[in-house]
Amino acid sequence: MISTVVWGTGNVGRAAVRAVDAHPALELAAVLVHDRAKVGRDAGELAGLGRGLGVAATDDVDAVLAARPRAVVYAASGDIRPDDAMADVIKAIGVGAVVVTPSLYAFYDKVGAPPELREPVLAAVAAGGGSLFVSGVDPGWANDVLPLLVSGLGTTMDVIRCQEIFDYSTYDQETSVRDLIGMGHPMAYEPLMLADSVPTMVWGGQIRLMCRALGVELDEIRETVERRPLETTVTTRTMGRFEAGTQGAVRFEVQGIVAGAPRIVIEHVTRIHPSCAPDWPTPPDGDGAHRVLIEGRPRIAVTVEATDEDENRSAGGNATAVGRLVGAIDWLTAAEPGLYDALDVPLRPAVGSLGRKLP
Repeated sequence: MISTVVWGTGNVGRAAVRAVDAHPALELAAVLVHDRAKVGRDAGELAGLGRGLGVAATDDVDAVLAARPRAVVYAASGDIRPDDAMADVIKAIGVGAVVVTPSLYAFYDKVGAPPELREPVLAAVAAGGGSLFVSGVDPGWANDVLPLLVSGLGTTMDVIRCQEIFDYSTYDQETSVRDLIGMGHPMAYEPLMLADSVPTMVWGGQIRLMCRALGVELDEIRETVERRPLETTVTTRTMGRFEAGTQGAVRFEVQGIVAGAPRIVIEHVTRIHPSCAPDWPTPPDGDGAHRVLIEGRPRIAVTVEATDEDENRSAGGNATAVGRLVGAIDWLTAAEPGLYDALDVPLRPAVGSLGRKLP
């Protein structure tokens, strides 16, 4: 069994505890938390499993890493604390752990990671013998392994379009939705996530990675952003009230320009309520979906809808990101220490999981 630590028990961490517990090759060794109120609570309770796992949450990072776990699922956010997240990950790699995480945007494409970030990681790999694999859902499998797999079914391709279409009132991270993305703020407010070059920082690695896989030369990356106000005040089930005239929907594209035209496009259509921007693309059913469109011959459309935690689509997306990461741990522990991305790590069948009964 591969001793595995889950670091963080928020939206991603809860799903990670469940995934590690369910994986036939992994053993949950520890759970790290930041919130003092969670210290001492059973991991199964924090993950919403409805049963204990016999692992008490702790905030003692040094003690957990001193035990030299074989793997760490780093589920703490890196959105507003990128330097701290980077330091945490390097510390875990340095004790020989395989680290899987969605939190370090620069490493979704290992080739394009800035040298000032890549070199400390490689130094930790050399010193400790650990590894790093960064992936998620979007950015992640929805704009790397899925579109690349589907592209292999086509004859000719004009455009590969990856879409995330979501009602973000279902997302259990209100600060990010309101402040980073700007929902509910006056239209004069400038959300950090929509600032010039930030979408490219987050999703540009996916564009570069797909170009690399498809053997095409990338001219440049462009961004487009549109925002719409709410026409009426709305009250959401999970996030409360959003006033008329404040930002209610966002649509942006990160475009990979190949031979002078947008050929690889990552598009987000995000609403706080379905009534806002009804003319923009909508999910085929429910509160959200990820979609890949291959415009070419034949035209191919693939839609993925995932639910978890009481049929929540955002939680379902988090769970698929975790599935990709946790499912890679046993492969990574058998591979050489190093820095990996989605073109290295295969998406494999979930061997041993079908019909498996948990205690």
